[in-house]
Amino acid sequence: MNAPRAIATDLVRQLQAAGYEAFWVGGCVRDFLLGRTPGDYYIATSAAPPQIEELFERTIPVGRKFGVMIVVRDGQEFQIATFRAEADYADGRHPGKVSFGDAEADAHRRDFTINGLFYDPLADRLHDWVGGEADLKRKLIRTIGKPAERFAEDHLRLLRTARFAAQLGFEIEAGTLAAVRELAPKIQLISAERVRDELWKLFRPPHAARGLQLLQDCGLLAEVLPEIAATRGCAQTPDFHPEGDVFNHLLAMLSQLPPDAHELLPWAALLHDVAKPVTAARNPETGRVHFYNHERIGEDMSVQILERLRVPRRQIEDIAKAVRYHMQFKDVPLMRKATLRRMLLRPTFPLELELHRLDCLGSHGQLDIYEQLLAEARTLDEKPSLKPPLLTGDDLVELGMKPGPEMGAILQELRDKQLQEEIATPDDARAWVKTKLRY
Repeated sequence: MNAPRAIATDLVRQLQAAGYEAFWVGGCVRDFLLGRTPGDYYIATSAAPPQIEELFERTIPVGRKFGVMIVVRDGQEFQIATFRAEADYADGRHPGKVSFGDAEADAHRRDFTINGLFYDPLADRLHDWVGGEADLKRKLIRTIGKPAERFAEDHLRLLRTARFAAQLGFEIEAGTLAAVRELAPKIQLISAERVRDELWKLFRPPHAARGLQLLQDCGLLAEVLPEIAATRGCAQTPDFHPEGDVFNHLLAMLSQLPPDAHELLPWAALLHDVAKPVTAARNPETGRVHFYNHERIGEDMSVQILERLRVPRRQIEDIAKAVRYHMQFKDVPLMRKATLRRMLLRPTFPLELELHRLDCLGSHGQLDIYEQLLAEARTLDEKPSLKPPLLTGDDLVELGMKPGPEMGAILQELRDKQLQEEIATPDDARAWVKTKLRY
């Protein structure tokens, strides 16, 4: 299989050989000039969809009326779009009028200067009609033309401003930033799915913490995640949280995300203390701040937030469990072996453990419980016989029990004894159950 860059270059070669203009465009040019490996290659051309279909063997007309085609080569998909100009955006997303034009007009319809660069890989020539090369060197996010006009065309660009600034480590140009702040409420008009996808990219390492700060600085946080915006100024007891309020705690945690963080970990971190603002209470005698039951209330709030963003159900459940159980970790030193091992055997435990590590690193910095749990997990891995229960409900039915609360209680007690290593084999388990049935 050929590398994407080689295929993208060959596609440009074929288009130019047939007499059409063709360039790499957008994010792939930006990343190429920054020395990064582009995730995808996009091509803009003077060829119209029928000509693209005639030229390439496998095509998919994903947006034919807008001039957008997919060309499939070596099992990989490449978007090839006809040069176009757009106008009359009535809904903050879809253009009411599309006309095919030239490369320069196509550049001027794009969102940010750094995404409006055209590159000819055959001639090794950059075409810059929008000042993007200078802004790349300045590390600046700037809209093409008037910011208000660009954001009116697609309100999602408001979020993309923060996302690109976070991902690239760039600053936002003053006029662009002012427009984002003024128009931030418009993001409410964008579908939850599109907002979710942008936030998913924003809250990835190594730029997740800056992404959160930029959402706040841009006035977008209160629009897309008002519950997280409420953590600003929510004081915590300095003994456990020298970093300050809950918002600072979240920033500190996100800054500690490992490069290969599980995709749900940033969201577990963001949401684990989401209920603190609504549960905060100060003891009038000691002055200490308490957040009683914030983990359970936070679980419910997390579900509501993630459902609002149309996150898949299984991911919602896993994040919510991590939120619910995050306070259990402080009790680990006092846990019975069976209780501890039940914790280790939860399907979400790896996510919970990483959340605990971030929670510690984002506050007091003590990882003794984390290290203890790693050691306990290694011990449990060395004893695979402990993982499956010795008996099931069917086994108890065979021994003469009827399904019901009593069966559940016996199975629970038996499981505890197994995890405590007091009962080791199915035969011993059956013998123990028989003794219980005599009473």
